[in-house]
Amino acid sequence: MYRSACLRLLSLKFIKESSHRCEPYKLINDAVKNARTLSLSALNYKKRKSPEERAVENQGRRVIRYAPKAGTEVVGIWRNMTVQEIADVLKKDVDHVFKALEFADKDSEVVYTRNTVIHNPQIVRDVVKISGCRFKIIAKPEDRIEEEENKDAMPAPPAPPEALRPRPPVVCVMGHVDHGKTTLLDALRDTSVVDTEFGGITQHIGAFEVQLSSGDKVTFLDTPGHAAFSAMRSRGAQATDIVVLVVAADDGVMEQTVQSIRMARAANVPILVAINKVDKPGVNIERTMKSLAQHGVVCEALGGDVQAIAVSALKKLHLDTLVEALTLQAQLMDLRADPGDYVEGVVIESQVDPRTGKQATVLVQRGTLRRGCVIVAGTGWGESKVRMLKTAEGGSVEEAGPSAPVSVLGWRELPAAGDLVLEVPSEKRANEVMRWRHSQRMKEKQAEDLEVITAKEAEHKAVYKQQLQQKRAIGRFRVKPKGPRDKMIQHDDHPTLSVIVKGDVDGSVEAILDILETYDEHQTVRLDLVHFGVGQVTHNDLEIAQAFNAEEELIGEAKVLQQFLVSEGRKKVPVAGCRCTKGTLQRQALYKVIRNDQVVYQGKLASMKHLKDEVASIKNDTECGLRFDDINFAVEPGDVIVCYKLVDVKHTTQWDPGF
Repeated sequence: MYRSACLRLLSLKFIKESSHRCEPYKLINDAVKNARTLSLSALNYKKRKSPEERAVENQGRRVIRYAPKAGTEVVGIWRNMTVQEIADVLKKDVDHVFKALEFADKDSEVVYTRNTVIHNPQIVRDVVKISGCRFKIIAKPEDRIEEEENKDAMPAPPAPPEALRPRPPVVCVMGHVDHGKTTLLDALRDTSVVDTEFGGITQHIGAFEVQLSSGDKVTFLDTPGHAAFSAMRSRGAQATDIVVLVVAADDGVMEQTVQSIRMARAANVPILVAINKVDKPGVNIERTMKSLAQHGVVCEALGGDVQAIAVSALKKLHLDTLVEALTLQAQLMDLRADPGDYVEGVVIESQVDPRTGKQATVLVQRGTLRRGCVIVAGTGWGESKVRMLKTAEGGSVEEAGPSAPVSVLGWRELPAAGDLVLEVPSEKRANEVMRWRHSQRMKEKQAEDLEVITAKEAEHKAVYKQQLQQKRAIGRFRVKPKGPRDKMIQHDDHPTLSVIVKGDVDGSVEAILDILETYDEHQTVRLDLVHFGVGQVTHNDLEIAQAFNAEEELIGEAKVLQQFLVSEGRKKVPVAGCRCTKGTLQRQALYKVIRNDQVVYQGKLASMKHLKDEVASIKNDTECGLRFDDINFAVEPGDVIVCYKLVDVKHTTQWDPGF
């Protein structure tokens, strides 16, 4: 356009003024100047027009083709949108969409309203382009919400009567601490579990299956009687068919006895009373039954409907009578389940074994659990493709039917005690369920955090309002801080006890955390729960403890280079050839050996040598030979040896944990 204008003007000028004998170069300069002015005016005219104005000029076209620039806002669109939905995604009013539809759908006779559904996707795209946005195709938001709501795994509906088969009863043994619950179970299955319990007190739920002399099978759950383990007892009552309430004839009804009765009533489970320790002299069985009647447990001897059997677990007296009562109660209940359905169960206990890894004791309530099954539990990533099934005795089994307790290995993340276990058809489905549950848990956490944030904002606004009123009252723009500047920085010198809780099983950790929650924050020393978990103490736990000034003081570290066998008399003893890598090593200090973030040895040294000399300490970057007290312990190259000492700082508190 610019070039053609130049040529036309040049031709006219030359013809008009040729008679005046003008110089050719002057004519060319004038023509170029005029052509530039004309061209710029045309371009400025084009620039002043908006996309809507240019669209009006092109009303003869069927579809407006307008391509927004890169970097503009991208909006999501879907099929069959309404006019109001288009306005919402564009963040504009409905009138804007109506005007855009006049150009995008010019030939149509449709009268658009807010709720008009646009079935032609091209019209929606053109409206978005006219509005200066780009688009992407997405699913309708309501459809996505509905899809998310259907991603969780749910228990199956009740099985038809023809699919039900008889199953063994699940019996939970409950009662006060030291009334003989575990001893009674030992007598029933002829074992000595009580010898392995710390202090003779059950600290977690033991689940095992017993085959009685009659040939019938019974699953027993042994719950702890200590006051700290009330949550465990509650789980045991909820997962059971019959509760055997053990009451010592010499003690009678105690605090945990009453609590066990209350839990059994809440779970709507029948109670059978075992009055234990009747072999002791001077016991009064009738007084014990009268004490039970005061709490709603009326025995048959007093005219009630609760069976009460006097036994001696230690002497194994009248155990056959107790077994007969259990069998009769189970027959009256007619316990049945569907062994061919998808697996349903409950996590009785969970733990981290240093050899086999994460494992959970599962009580199967429906279906048959087999190796290779895919199961999910809890709200975390508690999914498992079952690698191995083990009994309470440690034996491996291929499957477990209804009422059978088994230890399941193969968990991706350890489930919590009490979690519902459900079988799903595939690992893909398990991942889908876990993602959905994880997202739901995050939403709940966000809602909880929002409540805290809202409360903090309200508190901040109240303080700000008070300060603003103070400023207005004194007529100053800014209130100067009172006192020196260093007082503006607050230091919390309140004594604090930082605690890390690690337990062998999830139930024990839960019980300790429940106790710590009762700590009164108004005590002289504050309690700060830093970390908790299930399993052995790891190197990461030690680092966390050091960060919070634990009483355990690090002296030095060494790295194992090689193990040697040295002759001492007629024996060959192992010696760790090491190099000190941090601090110093002291002969009389305590030592830990860490392998793969696990503490594999704790103890003292029997010998510390540099070259051939016995020494009291080793400096940094010096090689040495270390021999531990335990001659059966063998180190491996790459092990980390930690030298430390314990700093004992004693404090007293008036806190009463309730037991």
